[in-house]
Amino acid sequence: MLKKVAFTMYPVQDPQRARAFYEGTLGLAVGSHSSNGTWTEYDLPGGGCLALFATGDIAPSAAAGGSIAFEVDDLDALIARLKSEGVKFQADMIHSPVCRMSIILDSEGNSIILHELKPR
Repeated sequence: MLKKVAFTMYPVQDPQRARAFYEGTLGLAVGSHSSNGTWTEYDLPGGGCLALFATGDIAPSAAAGGSIAFEVDDLDALIARLKSEGVKFQADMIHSPVCRMSIILDSEGNSIILHELKPR
């Protein structure tokens, strides 16, 4: 029986570059990690975990179908900051009945959804 989502894993080609993106650009704090850089975990506020796995067997890809969505408080301000830092956007703004979203690409080419709930 499934209990919960244990973690979301992204493949990375350059673990140092990926860590710089997730820690520097997105501000995540590193958690458990291997000394050789193969595995890095980021425990997320409110639960869950994002893991980076350095491998040549799985290529990072925004088209692979998987993604992680981070809820944010001020999507417009975050978009402006990320654009000023040269972060690549796959979609600037997507509207749904309950939220607004943007999709960015990490340093390895994986997609990340930035999600802001609409006021009720």
